Amino acid sequence: MNAAELRAMTYKELEETLDESKEELFNLRFQMVSNQLDNTERLGEVKRDIARVKTLMREQEIEAWHTQQEEA
Repeated sequence: MNAAELRAMTYKELEETLDESKEELFNLRFQMVSNQLDNTERLGEVKRDIARVKTLMREQEIEAWHTQQEEA
């Protein structure tokens, strides 16, 4: 998933994407331990996706905080 797609998502959608990515990472790690993982590059891709989602979620939190401070 690229950053442009993620930026178009709401906070709730990002949370769902994060949960799905974490579950996928767990499954990939399990496959790696049991020697069933063919594409080890996917581990890195999923980790980067998780980092992207967390970064965008934090950006939205900060933006909401700034908006709240401006209103006060």
